[in-house]
Amino acid sequence: MADRQPGLSRRRLLGGGAAAVGVAGAAGIGWGAAGFARTDAEVDSARDVVAFYGPRQAGIATPPPAHVAFAGFDLAPGVAREDIIGLLRIWTDDAHRLTQGTPALADTEPELAARPARLTITVGFGPGLFTAAGLPERQPSWLRPLPPFPIDRLDPAYTGADLVLQICAEEATTVVHATRVLSKHVRSLVRVRWVQRGFRDAPPGQTPRNLMGQLDGTAGIPPADFDRLVWDDGTTQPWLTGGTGLVLRRIAMDLDTWDELDTDGRELTVGRRVSDGSPLTGTREHDEPDLAAVDRNGIPVIPPGSHVARARHTHDGERFLRRGFNYDEPPAPGQLSNSGLLFVAYQRDIDTQFLPVQRRLAEFDALNEWTTPIGSAVFAIPPGVPGPGHYLGQQLFER
Repeated sequence: MADRQPGLSRRRLLGGGAAAVGVAGAAGIGWGAAGFARTDAEVDSARDVVAFYGPRQAGIATPPPAHVAFAGFDLAPGVAREDIIGLLRIWTDDAHRLTQGTPALADTEPELAARPARLTITVGFGPGLFTAAGLPERQPSWLRPLPPFPIDRLDPAYTGADLVLQICAEEATTVVHATRVLSKHVRSLVRVRWVQRGFRDAPPGQTPRNLMGQLDGTAGIPPADFDRLVWDDGTTQPWLTGGTGLVLRRIAMDLDTWDELDTDGRELTVGRRVSDGSPLTGTREHDEPDLAAVDRNGIPVIPPGSHVARARHTHDGERFLRRGFNYDEPPAPGQLSNSGLLFVAYQRDIDTQFLPVQRRLAEFDALNEWTTPIGSAVFAIPPGVPGPGHYLGQQLFER
């Protein structure tokens, strides 16, 4: 038994006085031992909150977190408009409490709510919700499943849904707790279709790396462009003013064969340097790629089939806010890894902003040899909750 190790027994640890303390200290298992103590800054940041009320939902313009969970739900058979409104009222109350560091009503683990860690909870509507609510005329024209692409190998376990929760925080425990609370409080109205968890690691203000070792997210858009490219202006659907469109793609990575590629091969495939993310025609990460540049032999410096070249917008209207979160899950028997990227895109119009870029990538992208989309879903993100007494998505249901 483990308790019968020479010189260290359960009895000595529990009541052995100085001897037990000495052993614990030598082993480094005391609460104050190096590697276990938390600094004052870390403790304080765990209690940071993000405002819940406002014209737009948090979690989009908010700085990207370390941890995320996307939970997709299908409405239960027979659920109607009033049931959906009731569900959204529950989520509004729960989300407001949890994001402010307060337990939700009937929270069975209230202690876990004390560390909000910049928690944000964002709600989105899938195409099926508009049918169930009897509001097909209010469904945005771009809100439908993406067309099939030849590179897709979509798994129903990660595709589609009537509702989505995007739950973000700086601590994984906070994300897990919020996901569970929000799910179990409405389980009579919905069925969980999938939960996809991701993470990203980078110091503040720096671009994180994906599991291929590449800097991921360099080509973003500045906040000054959000009003024009991200937030809906209500022209076609007034209820969506201040909302946006969400595309979630689950992209599997073949890391086992990627490992066989040398640095030069990786850089030509992506079009950027591994070391600092700079384009092959530049010296800094955020230098603009020069797709027309050629070397002394007239060969393009950035290959036309590289990911950077194919993903590059051809005009300003093809830009959108993108985020990437790594995922790493237990592999199937005989495999070394089950890893990839949760690719997230927010934009005003999926048809005109996201689809043209995705079509180019599906037609040809050197990176396609190592990446495969296995999940896909689209959602309309309603505007925020203006204040107490209102609920998420209320604008959709008002006449």
